[in-house]
Amino acid sequence: MIRLEKRAAPSRTLAALTPVMAVIATMIAGGIMFAILGANPLEAIRTIFWDPLFDPQFGPYSRPQLLVKAAPLILIATGLALGFKAGIWNIGAEGQYIMGAVVGAGAGLAFYPSESPLIFPFMVLAGGFGGWAWAMIPAILKTRFGTNEILVSLMLVYVAENILASVSSGLLRNPEGMGFPGSRNLARDYPAASNTEIIANTGMHWGVVAALIAVIFAYVLMTRHKMGFAIRLAGEAPRAARFAGVSPSRLIIFCLGTAGALAGLAGLFEVSGPAGQISIDFNSGYGFTAIIVAFLGRLHPIGILLAGLLMALTYIGGELAQLMLGMPAAAIQLFQGMLLFFLLAMDVFANYRIRIGTPEVAT
Repeated sequence: MIRLEKRAAPSRTLAALTPVMAVIATMIAGGIMFAILGANPLEAIRTIFWDPLFDPQFGPYSRPQLLVKAAPLILIATGLALGFKAGIWNIGAEGQYIMGAVVGAGAGLAFYPSESPLIFPFMVLAGGFGGWAWAMIPAILKTRFGTNEILVSLMLVYVAENILASVSSGLLRNPEGMGFPGSRNLARDYPAASNTEIIANTGMHWGVVAALIAVIFAYVLMTRHKMGFAIRLAGEAPRAARFAGVSPSRLIIFCLGTAGALAGLAGLFEVSGPAGQISIDFNSGYGFTAIIVAFLGRLHPIGILLAGLLMALTYIGGELAQLMLGMPAAAIQLFQGMLLFFLLAMDVFANYRIRIGTPEVAT
């Protein structure tokens, strides 16, 4: 009889190896899936993980895109990880990402066609505020009425999507767009509101800088600050946290607010740069994918940085696989989802060991 026996203490070695094991398992399972779909599994895996970086034809274009795709994932995942560490489950980062983009773009478009250098910094503040304010809804409902932050934050994603559709066709619609939904293109038509590359042809824009600052901030917070200690204590020993005087309400407000602000910044940097405009289909699932990034990075800032780059690589490689091998988009999304599935599965072995035989019965 095969059974799982709980370890006296989680294995640190297995916990550290879990992300690597999950990636390897994902490659194996993904290869089987690609073979079933009629593609060469080795070629598919190479196209996803190797060609975007080293192929002489696609590499020069794909490598800068790695930073472009990774920046919003790292920003959002860093904020989410703070809450997850404390046992606060914000599943609505996608909505906060959308609202940051809407509020930030709206703040910039309100001054069109100003050429003031203050426009973009003002948009950054507005974008962060938009995401923060949207995250405050589940935070206040949680602290005042005891609602479930998982359900409230998730349901607010759909509200944000409807607001996005509404402003794309109404309030922020381009008056010169011949009636089509969507705002002015900030990256192309509004230089003062554009998130341009800092270094040409590298993909390095202000969103990448913000992501690196967020990683450093989170690392210092979690290792050197009293709030970081409170976050860890609340997640690992809630009763001890209460005895230590940690305020649950303050922690909820801080973690949800920080996550919302970072998600809002990610939305603002995306709408003013790579995406270029507010449109009905602006949201690209970054808020949900960032959950995978946070756990793949073990809720550690440095791990999230590496996991964000890896997930960005699957985005770029997945697009390349669709183009070169004719792989369906759903297969690539399933491949990405396997990462979280196998990560959670591998986590079991860090907390349990496999035993073979009949369990002893106490007499």
